[in-house]
Amino acid sequence: MAATTTVELKRSDYGAVELKEWIKKHTLRAFLITMGLLLLFLIAYLVLSNVSDESKKKVKLAPIAKMKLEDIIMEDMTEEAAPPPPTQQVINTGPAARAGTPVPVPEADLKEDLKEFAAMDELGRASAEGGDGVDLGGFASNIDFDQTEVKVEVREEEPAPDEFIPVEKEPGVDLAKLQQKIEYPDLARRAGIEGKVIVRVLVGKNGKAKKSFVEYSDSELLNEAAINAIKSYGTFTPAIQNGQPVTCWVSIPITFTLR
Repeated sequence: MAATTTVELKRSDYGAVELKEWIKKHTLRAFLITMGLLLLFLIAYLVLSNVSDESKKKVKLAPIAKMKLEDIIMEDMTEEAAPPPPTQQVINTGPAARAGTPVPVPEADLKEDLKEFAAMDELGRASAEGGDGVDLGGFASNIDFDQTEVKVEVREEEPAPDEFIPVEKEPGVDLAKLQQKIEYPDLARRAGIEGKVIVRVLVGKNGKAKKSFVEYSDSELLNEAAINAIKSYGTFTPAIQNGQPVTCWVSIPITFTLR
């Protein structure tokens, strides 16, 4: 007969039901603790904000002084005006000597108040009557600057050789007269050189040749003679613009021919 084995099963005191109860209890506790901390932080924030607002309200501003316009006007009227600064007297006295060239006169015509003539370094500052006896390096006090004429020389701007100038009449030249002024170069004559030279000439308002240069040449041996002929020509007819003479460039041909 076979033997039988009996196994006894004991119920555990800890299981799924107890674990669920434990989790539920601790979850609720953690929630309550978290909410309590949040509430505590919120209260602390509100308290600190109120304290900051109170400190700002306690800052004292500078007092504002109120004044009326009448008070300001009365104060200005009561103050005495400061006296103006004294004017500085400028003493600018020139040499006592007279300006001009000394002229010999008889001794009987000499006056007692006649002063010596100015030296070279004093002529520009002295007057014809002389100063008052004190020379401080300035002009004589009796010089009338309002009647002194100052001549200012205004230089006319010369046009460029290739500049276009609209004129009613170009500068004129008597070519026959110009040909008579030509002195044929000996070297060119012996070499039998003939040709044409065109000279560019700047004719001024007065008809004088102010500048000139060779614009074209058949031979360099003829250039100097052409320039000399222009210089010895004399007075040209100036160009006319708006009825007035003007400075203008003109090209003048000069022909060299052996006879």
